[in-house]
Amino acid sequence: MSDDKERTVELHYEGGVLKLPVFTGTEGESTIELKTLLGSTGMTTLDPGFGNTASCSSKITYIDGAAGILRYRGYPIEDLAVHSTFLETAYLVIYGELPEPGRLKEFSDKLRDNADIPAEMGAFIDAMPRNGHPMALMAGAVNTLAAYYEDSADPEDEDQVELATIRLMAKLPTIAARIYRNSIGETPIDPDDSLDYVDNFIRMTFGDKAPSGELGDLFNKAVGMLLVLHADHELNCSTATVRVVGSAKADIFASVASGINALSGPSHGGANQAVLEMLEEIRDSGISIEDFLEKVKAREMRLMGFGHRVYKNFDPRSKEIKVLASQILDQHDSPDELFALALKLEAAALQDSYFTERKLYPNVDFYTGVIYRTMGFPTNMFTVLFALGRLPGWIAHYREQLHDPAFRIARPRQHYVGSNERRYPGQG
Repeated sequence: MSDDKERTVELHYEGGVLKLPVFTGTEGESTIELKTLLGSTGMTTLDPGFGNTASCSSKITYIDGAAGILRYRGYPIEDLAVHSTFLETAYLVIYGELPEPGRLKEFSDKLRDNADIPAEMGAFIDAMPRNGHPMALMAGAVNTLAAYYEDSADPEDEDQVELATIRLMAKLPTIAARIYRNSIGETPIDPDDSLDYVDNFIRMTFGDKAPSGELGDLFNKAVGMLLVLHADHELNCSTATVRVVGSAKADIFASVASGINALSGPSHGGANQAVLEMLEEIRDSGISIEDFLEKVKAREMRLMGFGHRVYKNFDPRSKEIKVLASQILDQHDSPDELFALALKLEAAALQDSYFTERKLYPNVDFYTGVIYRTMGFPTNMFTVLFALGRLPGWIAHYREQLHDPAFRIARPRQHYVGSNERRYPGQG
C-alpha cells in the first residue's frame, strides 16, 4: 500500500471541508482513509455489513470479483489448486512464501508430531452429545485448547503463537474425525504418523471403509484440492470475526473458535448443503431440469450454487474441482444420483443465455456438497470440512494483525435511532 500525498478527496460538510488521504493498493485499487472523520467532523459513516469498509491492510489474499481473480500471496488459485498440496498452500498463506522442500518437510513433521490430542481432551469430546451439530462440538473443543496448552496461549509471545499455530493445524483434523466417529457410534482412530495430512484425516474419519484404489486416490485428491480452494477468502464473515476477537488480544484458540462459530451460520458455511437440498427437491418432485430452470426464471424456485456475492464472473475456485468431480463420477461404480443430476443441471444452465447474461455461473459450493456426499460424509460434516480448509487463513489473519502498526481493538460505531432521553416513572 502506498500513500500518494498528491491524492486526496474532499468531504464538504456543514462547518468546513475535510481532506481525506487516498491509499493505493498493490493492484491499483484506491481506499479513502476515514481515520480523522469523527474527530474532525463529529460524524461517522453508516455501512451495513461493512461492504464498503476496509478494516485493515492485508498482504494475504487478493480478490477481484468482476474479473474472477483469487490469489493467495500473489499466486493464482488455479495454479495452487493443480500444482500445490494443502500443506504447501497452508504454509504459503500463513508464512507468506512457498516453502523450500526441506522447510515443507519440517512443517509436515511438526504437524505429525502434534496430531495427537490429550487423553483428557479425547474423553471431553467423547462426553459431548453425539447427536449435536459437529460445528458446535468442534468450536467447543478448539476453545478448550488454551486450557490444555497454556504454554501457547499468549498472543504477546511470538514463540507461543507459533507453537499454537502448529497445534491448531495438527489437531483440528484429529478433533473433526473424532467428532464424526462418535456421531456414528464408531471407535475413534488415532493419528498415523506414517501418512500425510489429508490421507491421515480420511483414515481417521472412515477407517477401513475409506475408498481405495483409483477412486480412493481421486477422493483424496478432491479433499486436498477443496481444502486448498477454501484456505482463505479475504475478510469474509468468519475471518473478520477471528480478527475482531483477536483484536481484544484473545488467544489464537479462542479467536479461531469464534471463526468456527461464525462459519456455522447457514448464510456463510451452509451453501453447499443448500445445493444438495435443491437437488433433492428436483429429484423427489420428478421435475425435469428444463422445467426447473423455467421455474427459476419465473422466480418460483431458487437456483443454489450459482453466482457469488463477490464473483461476478466464474468463481475461479470452481474450474478445477469441476474436472475432478467429473472424474469421480466416471470412476464410481454406483455414483450418487444427485452427483449426476448436478452435472446435468450445470450443463443446462450454462447453455441458457438467461443465466450466462446475468453471470450466474457455478461457484465452488455447487461441487463441494455433491463430492463430499459421494465420499460418504453426512451433510452436517460439510461445514466442518470447510473449517479445516479455512484454518490457515484464520491463523494467517490473526498473526498478521498482531504485527500491524495500525493494530487496535475493533470498535465499530453505530447510527442511533432509539428513543430520546426518558425519565423513569415517578422521577420527575
